Amino acid sequence: MTATPQHHPGEQDSLKKWSGIILVFGLLALAAGWLAYVDLMHYAAAPAEAGGQPEKKIVVIEKGQNFRQTTLLLQSQQLIEHPFKFRLLARLQGKDKQIQAGEYLLSADMPPGDILEVLVNGKVRLYKFTVPEGSTLKQIAAIVENAGLVARAEFLSAAADADFVRENGIDAGSFEGYLFPETYFFPKNTAAREVLATMVDRLRSVFTETWKKRAADIGLSVHQVLTLASIIEKETGAPSERPTISSVFHNRLRRRMRLETDPTVIYGIDDFDGNLTRKHLATPTPYNTYLISGLPPGPIANPGRAAIEAALYPADTPYLYFVSKKDGTHQFSTTFADHNRAILTYQLKK
Repeated sequence: MTATPQHHPGEQDSLKKWSGIILVFGLLALAAGWLAYVDLMHYAAAPAEAGGQPEKKIVVIEKGQNFRQTTLLLQSQQLIEHPFKFRLLARLQGKDKQIQAGEYLLSADMPPGDILEVLVNGKVRLYKFTVPEGSTLKQIAAIVENAGLVARAEFLSAAADADFVRENGIDAGSFEGYLFPETYFFPKNTAAREVLATMVDRLRSVFTETWKKRAADIGLSVHQVLTLASIIEKETGAPSERPTISSVFHNRLRRRMRLETDPTVIYGIDDFDGNLTRKHLATPTPYNTYLISGLPPGPIANPGRAAIEAALYPADTPYLYFVSKKDGTHQFSTTFADHNRAILTYQLKK
């Protein structure tokens, strides 16, 4: 038989003693770990500067920048304290390698945990610009530049690329009329082509299949609808008049009358100085609707939803003429004689 090992009482006491010591150290280590974890969670939730309204600061995270560099940058901007804790927090959450490059708007009243989430989720600073209804391509280029996004020359250069125009599904020589007027938000360094494509996509979402069917029903292509809508947009002062103004142009087109609308003439003039003359009206251009029949070759501005809808659904009127009352509204007439009387009343009176 094999003998069972016997432990002497002294050895048993020694084992118990070391087991107790190990247990104590283990418990101390667990307690220390727990306290460190609690401290780290407290750090994650406590902003570097509580109370008041700290200044928002722009922080740029470059591509290829490592997390240590990012942490030191945040500390130098006084957005976080204790960079070691910030790195430890990110490492424990597995986020130290998930930081996204970009331009961020941060402040010292943001807890470090929130700052980390912003950087991981790529919630970069967005630049806002608003395109008013009836803006031209050149005006939009200036708006985008003023927003700090894309230089005007770069924007117009991208817009002049015929291949890029076709890539965006536009069967025309220009983006004019296809850039939907709305408020947009883009991160810094967004390319001009992305801005243009986004605005075209927005128009596509607005110009529904119902509208396309309506265009076909009234014998117009989408391009022609946008062209007519752009003219309506430029002629409209009072929004409620859009359908009536549209009816005048539809009535004239049906009768094969020239549209004779000043905004189209102005669009065809290089460096227009604000003074429309008889010489301008008599100078042939593709956009001079006093001389050409039908619609001009393309839009003269970028119309909004209401103008497009007015082009598709004109009011039912007999009107063929309108003249400004110089108060934002128009006097509409059915006959040329009535139109001339309206001109005398509203344009030539002193």
